[in-house]
Amino acid sequence: MKIPTPAARPHASRWIACGENFRLDFKIDCPIVVGHAARFMFIQLNFKSGLPVYLQMVEQIKTAAASGGLKSGDALPGIRPLAEELRVNRNTVAKAYSELENQGIIETVAGKGCFVKDGMSLLKKDTRRKMLAKEIDDAIVQAHHLQIPRDEFLHLAGERFDYFEQKQRSSNS
Repeated sequence: MKIPTPAARPHASRWIACGENFRLDFKIDCPIVVGHAARFMFIQLNFKSGLPVYLQMVEQIKTAAASGGLKSGDALPGIRPLAEELRVNRNTVAKAYSELENQGIIETVAGKGCFVKDGMSLLKKDTRRKMLAKEIDDAIVQAHHLQIPRDEFLHLAGERFDYFEQKQRSSNS
């Protein structure tokens, strides 16, 4: 996979190689791109939100694991390099990783790092529903601001769902 250069990514303030497998792109108000091999996960930290930074990280890493953006066995960046790139205290990243480990999302292997736990696609149904409900709530608020009526919103959601099912079927054949 070709990694875009900083010139090709005007929103990026810098493009850095971190270790051999990770690439990080940082700007306070832009997403952080954390990649391993050909997969990428976007972490966006909002330092002005009321939600603590470590919880923002937990939710986004959990979503990436549940959606398949991060696969079982994928290594997460080390605490120190990630903290430096995000410009947060190492304890913040450590607290996020600890919370993810407590929730059973990742596992820490002494001397090797943190890895996405096997079977992450098998998140509890309740957890998956809560994650999706938050996204749906955001979409409903957006539809309300755009003055899109309920029936039109539901029709569009159905069309998008059909589109992605068709896309998945065609990629599997």
